[in-house]
Amino acid sequence: MAGSTFGQLFSVTNFGESHGPAIGCVIDGCPPGLSLSVDEIQPELDRRRPGTSRHVTQRQETDQVEILSGVFEGKTTGTPIALLIRNQDQRSSDYGNIAVQFRPGHADYTYWHKYGIRDYRGGGRSSARMTAPMVAAGAVAKKWLREKFGTQIMGCMTALGDVPIPFQSWDDVSQNPFFAANNDVVPELEAYMDNLRRDGDSVGARLMVAATNVPVGLGAPLFDKLDADIAYAMMGVNAVKGVEMGDGFDVVAQKGSYHGDAMPPSGFQSNHAGGVLGGISSGQPVVVHVAIKPTSSIRVPRESMDIHGQAATVETFGRHDPCVGIRATPILEAMLALVLMDHVLLHRAQNADVHVDTPILDMDSGV
Repeated sequence: MAGSTFGQLFSVTNFGESHGPAIGCVIDGCPPGLSLSVDEIQPELDRRRPGTSRHVTQRQETDQVEILSGVFEGKTTGTPIALLIRNQDQRSSDYGNIAVQFRPGHADYTYWHKYGIRDYRGGGRSSARMTAPMVAAGAVAKKWLREKFGTQIMGCMTALGDVPIPFQSWDDVSQNPFFAANNDVVPELEAYMDNLRRDGDSVGARLMVAATNVPVGLGAPLFDKLDADIAYAMMGVNAVKGVEMGDGFDVVAQKGSYHGDAMPPSGFQSNHAGGVLGGISSGQPVVVHVAIKPTSSIRVPRESMDIHGQAATVETFGRHDPCVGIRATPILEAMLALVLMDHVLLHRAQNADVHVDTPILDMDSGV
């Protein structure tokens, strides 16, 4: 199957299925000499894993990662790093009723027409479970970027359905199951989700992910723009239907005198561009907003058809997230880390000898 490898120099190949014996990835291109252990990858997987609250799927997976290769005596060797996550709580029988039916909004119909065969157990390759290996790979990229440049990558939910989440503090994000940067709104979010689960329906979400201490000069002016590759990465995450950089669609109503980020010698005065100018990083925080659609697997009966073209009514059973956006924050952080890591290595390969006298502006504004 084409389309299972992400990145050029920092390349991640994803493998496995939702209900197979294991899932995982192979990272090729990680620089040698990086201290790396399971204990440094596992916390990121723990943030994403299912069953952590009543608001997400109750599939019980520990998501314990194993490092099979590429690390010797606690350091990366520069050879491919194989990471394995064993599946432990598959309940394939939950999907027996959709073996020959297409779930509206899901990939069943398109997979069937593309391949002539599909793994209906949890969606196979189309399952959001396939994001776990990318989170593991992203943990490696995060660590290298942090040690090399002090880069910090963080995300939060900014809206759950039609409930806005005003930003209050990054410190709040780790203190609630919604990755909300505002603990005061959590009771409202919990009540909203309880009602949604009772109705057997689902809802979408809006999230923000940002990176600080990003080196200046990542990206290229035309087809390898940093923001284009970020959008490509985010759209590769299950259920993502929209990506905005910086002010995104709000720029339509902005004047050029407002949108253009003033840059006197004292530093940038704003960050409407989201840290990317002409496809190249400015050194300001890279800011991305992502829209995630409602979960397609719901209990509400819907009209569909089967593989023989006969009318069918589909009601999805099993264990599903009423809002897949609740667990998406660490996934989006990982994908941003993978893009930045890849671009750092590309920039180093071509431009390591470039030096200019113009000072780098202060980059504090913009998240």
